[in-house]
Amino acid sequence: MKPLEGQVAVVTGASRGIGQAIALALSDAGARLCVVGRDADTLRTVAPGAACYPADLGLDQDLDRLASALAADLPEVHVVVHAAGILDRGTFETATPEQLDRQYRTNVRAPYVLTQRLLPALKAAQGQLVFINSSAGLAAKATVGAYAASKHALKAVADSLREEVNAAGVRVTSLYVGRTATRMQADLHAQEGKAYDPSGLIQPEDVASLTLHALSLPRTVEVTDVFLRPMRKPSA
Repeated sequence: MKPLEGQVAVVTGASRGIGQAIALALSDAGARLCVVGRDADTLRTVAPGAACYPADLGLDQDLDRLASALAADLPEVHVVVHAAGILDRGTFETATPEQLDRQYRTNVRAPYVLTQRLLPALKAAQGQLVFINSSAGLAAKATVGAYAASKHALKAVADSLREEVNAAGVRVTSLYVGRTATRMQADLHAQEGKAYDPSGLIQPEDVASLTLHALSLPRTVEVTDVFLRPMRKPSA
């Protein structure tokens, strides 16, 4: 029997990158997928039989519609993986309040609201939540202050939630991921004027493998925080 056979799994950011890799891994493990992403056409190709929910999590109307649809469609939810996120680089002198707001809405508010709406279904199933966070949320670097702030806030959300739902049998895991071979990272390298070599970075499949392992562990253990970084230290 597959480790997640018959379990309902919701994955945000599933159109590409880490979210897509996790969705595929969960599907292979037997989960019934509900995938969320901005690109509706790509979303429909992620995994055969997956229920698709196109949404831009930075928009209130999309988030409200998504949360209502999932709550109505899913009486029980066994797994929720928050993999959606955006990075908008800028120094304190040049970044705009709008950049901060966009990252807050997608990286913090969306997973907060979506979790809140799905919590009854997660408790009913004694389910599991995974927050795909970033190493930037633990050690902020120059030019990513707003992004790092949003990821540090996401850590607080996950930590507080874990304390609240542990007694209900719900497990909460945060994965703090370093530089990973995704389109976001390719764009960031271009902005930094650095050559992009994806072979030297964490691969999305690496994150997916670790996510599946954490979700498949016996119920005698809860993985709270996992830190990933590329094996090779990036050049300056």
